[in-house]
Parts: sequence; structure tokens; C-alpha cells
Amino acid sequence: MNHGHNYAGQLTIEEIVEDQLGRCREWIEAALVYSGGTHDYQDIHDSVMSGRMQLWSGETGCAVTEIITYPKKKVLHVFLAGGDMNQIIDFQDSAVEFGKMNGCTAMTLAGRRGWVKVLDKHGWSQSFVVMSKEFAK
Repeated sequence: MNHGHNYAGQLTIEEIVEDQLGRCREWIEAALVYSGGTHDYQDIHDSVMSGRMQLWSGETGCAVTEIITYPKKKVLHVFLAGGDMNQIIDFQDSAVEFGKMNGCTAMTLAGRRGWVKVLDKHGWSQSFVVMSKEFAK
């Protein structure tokens, strides 16, 4: 019987991703505090496991991306990031290549104002401002 492992006894991709999600859970949950209540950890977990979102994990940080298809453009959106800033920046080149392989022509990120100063040094520019207004149902 296989028990989810491949025949060589190694972990499957699903098991590796599940393990990395668990390892990154603290960073993900810390970043979700700033998401405006749109998602919780289980939503991220399920989206990554289904392939709707992508997890970029490192020793000291992680990021979660999603491909967004607009009528005229396809972008790789950085949905959240947590942990060490340098670790997160290190994901950029791989994420760009992933985006290109999937037909994206740009990356976007909606985050706290501090990202503008950090990412400006890496070829990013502020394209627009995201604002929100909460209202009762």
C-alpha cells in the first residue's frame, strides 16, 4: 500500500507543501492580520493545496501569490508575505520566472505603506492606492 508516499519512500509534493504550510503558519497568520478579514489560515491552506495560490517558503519567511486574470492582462499578485524582509525579497526572481511561465506580464502587491520604500529599490513602483470602507451588512 502506498500511504501517500511515492514508491521510492519519499514524500509526495502534497506532503511537502502541507509540511511547509504548517512551518510557515505563524508568518501567514501574522500577515493575515492586515488582510482586512478576507481570509483566514484555513482559506490560505486550502487555496495553496488546491493550486489556486502558491506558497513561497524559505528558512526565515514566506509569501503567498495568486495568478489574477484580467480582461487585458494576467498578473502574479503577492497576496501576503511574512517573516524576514530579505527572505521575502529573495523570492522575487523565482516568482517573476513562475509568473512568466504562466503567462503573467507583471506582479502586483497590496500591502502596508512600508512596502513602497522597500520594493522601490527592486524595480517596483506604486501604481495606485488601495483604500477600504467597512459597512454593516
